[in-house]
Amino acid sequence: MNAKADATPALDLARIRADFPLLARQVHGKPLVYLDNANTSQKPRQVIEAVDRHYREHNANVARAVHQLGEEATGAYEGARDALARFINAPSRNEVVLTSGTTQATNLVAYSYALPRLQPGDAILTTVMEHHANIVPWQLVAARSGATVKAAPIDGRGELIVEKFVELLTPEVKLACVGHVSNVLGTVNPVRELARECRKRGIPLLVDGSQAVPHRPVDVQALGCDFYALTGHKMLAPTGTGALWAKKEHLDAMPPFFGGGEMIREVRFGGTTFADPPHKFEAGTPNIAGFAGVAAALDYYASLGFDAIRAHERALLDHATARLREVPGLRIIGEAAEKEPVISFLLEGAQATDLATLLDLEGVAVRSGHHCAHPLMQFFGVPATLRASLAFYNTHEEVDAFVAALLKVRKLLM
Repeated sequence: MNAKADATPALDLARIRADFPLLARQVHGKPLVYLDNANTSQKPRQVIEAVDRHYREHNANVARAVHQLGEEATGAYEGARDALARFINAPSRNEVVLTSGTTQATNLVAYSYALPRLQPGDAILTTVMEHHANIVPWQLVAARSGATVKAAPIDGRGELIVEKFVELLTPEVKLACVGHVSNVLGTVNPVRELARECRKRGIPLLVDGSQAVPHRPVDVQALGCDFYALTGHKMLAPTGTGALWAKKEHLDAMPPFFGGGEMIREVRFGGTTFADPPHKFEAGTPNIAGFAGVAAALDYYASLGFDAIRAHERALLDHATARLREVPGLRIIGEAAEKEPVISFLLEGAQATDLATLLDLEGVAVRSGHHCAHPLMQFFGVPATLRASLAFYNTHEEVDAFVAALLKVRKLLM
């Protein structure tokens, strides 16, 4: 281990786990081992208390009241925008649109940016490993415009074949889209390299960052992409929160996607003028309490530091991978050189859903199914996988308990 790694402070797991009330509960009479973090993370008390405090002390709508509560609610909501801008190193807070999550953010780009620009014969490029939220919106706008959706291939290790992605950046491609980290494989895609190749050809790049932001620092300026979408509930924050970062020139040129209150300057039956970005994309009453929780979640990450988080999660991933290799008949799906702590696998002779159900009876929560990634399942020739996804509050002991439970239920199914 190098000197920098040695200098990384270790996480105080006992203190951290005490911050997460749900981790202390039992399931079916067994201590909970929660390994479904790629689906949604658990929430620390600091986030829960921030949401509770909003409703107890500050509850009001944003931007429409001059009374004290309205000013406090607006301050919390806009404070979350400031915190997110700092978190991803956005050049301006006004480039951060607050959304319900990555799905809404992606659809905003699909309908407000892509659809007005697409013509018959144009194309959108994505990859085989994408979540459905980074496939279906592009199919919908392609169908309406006469465009097509192309998918860059991956290899058997679950890594994007970069040269094939670049080859597919042909003149008819008007937008490219890629997940920063695969929700099924944990594969980390070389976003900076892809963005560089897209810029050479004048093609904007959208990055789905849902599975990246809980595990690594993200700097959108350094990445060089045009759009970056993220989801709050995968990074300690409440459900129904997220954001889209987009370059100012794109937001300025994009028409509103939703219409309603707050996103306007003036409404007349003869015509409506819209607010400046980001507010022209934020019609209606937002999840104000949820975004108070977002700010608290980002503070929690800052209190730990990503150096310590990444060191612990890397050790967890290495330990879990080694232990799973000891299980007879187990096949890991996706073994990229650079991964975040996500392991998808199959066990010979057992259905994924059956395994997940039996593991639940042992107190172990893992995901089974296609993980909103049908094309990826088709590539590997499987209908479903089990997925164990780890977070910084998980422990080596939990990994061992998971493997022990897996060996136990294997005997029941064999």
